[in-house]
Amino acid sequence: MEILVIIGIVILLLLGIIGCFIPVIPGPPISYGGLLVFHFFSSHSIEENTLWFMAFVVIAVTVFDLWVQIYGVKKFGGTKKAVNGSIIGLIIGIFFLPPFGIIIGPFLGAFIGARMEENSDVNKAIKIALGALAGFLAGTMLKLSVSLYIIYLVFQTIPSLW
Repeated sequence: MEILVIIGIVILLLLGIIGCFIPVIPGPPISYGGLLVFHFFSSHSIEENTLWFMAFVVIAVTVFDLWVQIYGVKKFGGTKKAVNGSIIGLIIGIFFLPPFGIIIGPFLGAFIGARMEENSDVNKAIKIALGALAGFLAGTMLKLSVSLYIIYLVFQTIPSLW
């Protein structure tokens, strides 16, 4: 039975990594769910302080990720159209240009959204698109770091693997 739990944990951890790149899948919360399943449903355990600390980190990173993407666009002069374009571009890019669509999509989406503004020129739209890309990359790297650390915590606790 424990092997099925471990398989489920591995699936949650991998889904958490995928969720770091795909915005509709909350990567770190899913990875944290894998950590909780590991703690409560396997013969291994994580220290309670670590579980609470990681819960705080996951919540903070999730909120920060939402904020940093919008901040990246707005810091460079973008409006709601550029923010929405960035999100739409990411979703379209994931499906039509994998794996490069993850980077190209938000850039092009923010660029098109910025160009839809009444007083927009090409240089300003490029600047806004670069802000969207910077925000997306910063959030992705932070989420990926947290999810990879959760994986490290799980595998560090299983001594028979090392």
